[in-house]
Amino acid sequence: MINVNSLMHIEGLTILKDEPLSKYTGFRTGGPSTVLIPDTLECFISTIRSLKDNRLPFYVLGNGSNVLALDEGYDGFIVLTKKALNSIVVDGSSIKSGSGCMLIEVCRSALSHSLSGLEFAYGIPGTIGGAVYMNAGAYGDEICSVIKKVQILDDNCAIRDLDKDELDLGYRHSIFQDHKEWIILSAELALNPGNPKDISDRMKELLQRRKDKQPLEFPSCGSTFKRPEGSFASKLIDECGLKGYRIGGAAVSEKHAGFVINLDSATSKDILDLCLNIQKIVRDDTGFNLELEVELLK
Repeated sequence: MINVNSLMHIEGLTILKDEPLSKYTGFRTGGPSTVLIPDTLECFISTIRSLKDNRLPFYVLGNGSNVLALDEGYDGFIVLTKKALNSIVVDGSSIKSGSGCMLIEVCRSALSHSLSGLEFAYGIPGTIGGAVYMNAGAYGDEICSVIKKVQILDDNCAIRDLDKDELDLGYRHSIFQDHKEWIILSAELALNPGNPKDISDRMKELLQRRKDKQPLEFPSCGSTFKRPEGSFASKLIDECGLKGYRIGGAAVSEKHAGFVINLDSATSKDILDLCLNIQKIVRDDTGFNLELEVELLK
């Protein structure tokens, strides 16, 4: 039983007990947990410090667009970033964004200031923090192409700045996957002046491509598997005849084989079992090992 007494003194902190995580994840699945919603940066830091001081388990969550929460829930605290870490500041050709800001809002801010370089991210359903954590990318570009520096809360709850070359950014990888105790507070992006019509046209083009090719009408976490070296996950899954393959309410999308979707009231177990079966079938049939891009919250 999680005890919230040690957090009751924190001003500006909303505490939601027995909150279904299905409300906060892309798959729309997941059992109960205690959800914490700090309302300012100061409140967020106080919350993290109190959790650490009291040795309480917690998980920092942005939009939940790349997370699978288990049906039994999470026996700890979920700390949301979207209210406390949502500032966007434009300074010349740089944008400093709180880690809880949605990528789509940062893209719109860039457009409103005629700044180019972030168009590829328009429509990615995540936060800046999640994008940095996963080095999110699309259409041949990645967030590492525009990162200048990242501000973090380290394991001692001290605020530190990390330059781009300290982030170990690679394909769907950053240093934060190896240092889970570090929390991304904000990111500074270096963009370029551009023509607002060209920027807008490119954003609209890429968003339309997403709508045409991806099953956006169903809950999902986007591309479920990382791209294996020498091939593509969606190609391998399709070649194995797995489009439409279903376990319970979870299915491989008929529209895009790289997407596992919540087709009809799926449970997290349905989704995880389906992913494990896909991995086995693809490995047995092709020799390729598919690694999950989605992270398990457990």
